[in-house]
Amino acid sequence: MGRLTGKVAIVTGGASGIGAATVRAMAHEGARVVLTDVQDALGEVVARETGSTFRHQDVASEAGWIELVDAVVKQHGRLDILVNNAGIFRGASIEDTDLDLWRAVLDVNLTGVMLGCKHAIRAMKDNPGGACGSIVNVSSITGFVGLANGAAYTASKGGVRLLTKSVAVHCARAYGKVRCNSVHPGAIDTPMNQAAFDASPDPAAIRAMFAGLQPIGRMTLPEEVAQAIVFLASDDASSVNGTELLVDGGWLAAPNPL
Repeated sequence: MGRLTGKVAIVTGGASGIGAATVRAMAHEGARVVLTDVQDALGEVVARETGSTFRHQDVASEAGWIELVDAVVKQHGRLDILVNNAGIFRGASIEDTDLDLWRAVLDVNLTGVMLGCKHAIRAMKDNPGGACGSIVNVSSITGFVGLANGAAYTASKGGVRLLTKSVAVHCARAYGKVRCNSVHPGAIDTPMNQAAFDASPDPAAIRAMFAGLQPIGRMTLPEEVAQAIVFLASDDASSVNGTELLVDGGWLAAPNPL
């Protein structure tokens, strides 16, 4: 029997990268997964591959969150897991960050997480058998350290880190068995990171530099992050609440300047 057998999960940004790896890992562990994304074609492929359900979602829309959570509860009768993974990166220093860029990044990376937490809790507190559930918010090591060329991204991920703690304390006091934790990947071999490398003057050099920042000497695989997420989502982590789980190949244990 899998660690997530009988559980119902939502994974945002589930069409590629960490999200797709998480959908595969959770389906393998027995969860019924609903994955969401704005990349419809890729999302449908992951859904068919894993026996999951795909739904198009703009995570910055509260109406969309209400519709999604209500549909999941109507179809499956409960919601046990939310993985707030959807995110975007726009490279710009504080001097080069205009309001449109700032708002675009925070809308997805922070407001989307807030809305996901809010509406997942609404369902989890009414689960059959009593309030229970696990929310896993995907932040970044930039929730701990600053990225000079990512002012908005760094702000968003730092916000996710502390929002997670607020949600965790609220849920523990109000509902007992509803938990919230954050995962902080380092240099991950994902399409989003590769796009950032490709936009640089020397993609191969930037990729090698990022791999070298991690003491393990390589970039972390999305599947490795997914296993950390599965742990936090499972009952094995029943007393883990409000914490940050680094999946960074030792990056922050031996700090290097970003």
